[in-house]
Amino acid sequence: MSFTAKILDKYQQTAIARLFSSAVVKELAQKGYSPLLGRLISETLEVKKSALSLTLFDLYQNAFLLLRQRDNRHEYAYKAAITKGIMLGRHSLNTAAMVNEFRVGQCKADVAIFNGTSTAYEIKSERDSLNRLENQLITYREFFAKVYVVTGEPHLSGVEKNAPEDVGILCLNKRHSISVVREAIEDPSRLKPITILDAIQTREAILILEDIGIEPPKLANTQMRAGLMEIFSALDPTILHKYAVKTLRESRRSKELGNILPLIPPSLQAALFSTPLNKKEQETLAVSIQKTIREALDWAR
Repeated sequence: MSFTAKILDKYQQTAIARLFSSAVVKELAQKGYSPLLGRLISETLEVKKSALSLTLFDLYQNAFLLLRQRDNRHEYAYKAAITKGIMLGRHSLNTAAMVNEFRVGQCKADVAIFNGTSTAYEIKSERDSLNRLENQLITYREFFAKVYVVTGEPHLSGVEKNAPEDVGILCLNKRHSISVVREAIEDPSRLKPITILDAIQTREAILILEDIGIEPPKLANTQMRAGLMEIFSALDPTILHKYAVKTLRESRRSKELGNILPLIPPSLQAALFSTPLNKKEQETLAVSIQKTIREALDWAR
């Protein structure tokens, strides 16, 4: 490795993870440079002089190795594994949508994928506790037909003990690949239509009703959600789920990422699902990621 973390504890890992943040990606994509990235490199990494001529592509690949160290893996390492092994490994950008931090009620599913069904992935890294897991799973099971907990070996027994039997369990192993401990059971009949409505946008709710063959209410914006709630509360959850998945798969998908993903570090691909970029920004990002570490350090001055 051409550089190391100045101090590799959980706080330093959090700082290193900011290299992969939407704020940094946006700056690189919009400006072609990122003062924030330059500061983060300077503050968190010990870069050898011989490595200054390496590209940011190389830097991201090396920095990611620090985040995936087994005893203290960062949540981003888990998201990267889900992105590579599940979203890009099993699905297609043309037929599936992946959303990071999908809000349901008072919770946020770390990763949601909509393809032929709806699946939530709740991450419990080595750095996390399981205190909120029970409530999170109750909430996600009202919206998603399939729910998985993705965790490491230290939490496996705790997750198996606390997760309902229909919740799947995935383990991020020492090779940084995902193995199945228990498959999730798909059951859209347990979903709650009002929970689904609360988690989606008004325009998505209207599209769902039109697809089902129900005329949406013609109400003022201030009254629309109440009108939709009345209709949604009477819907069969299995039928609603079918059309909700169809709508969300289209409205939330990232088909346009197909051109940029092969041009950026594999370690950075997960971040792009949280950072909407137009075509010009994608082109700028592809160029900026080939700039050197030396140039990046100069951006912070």
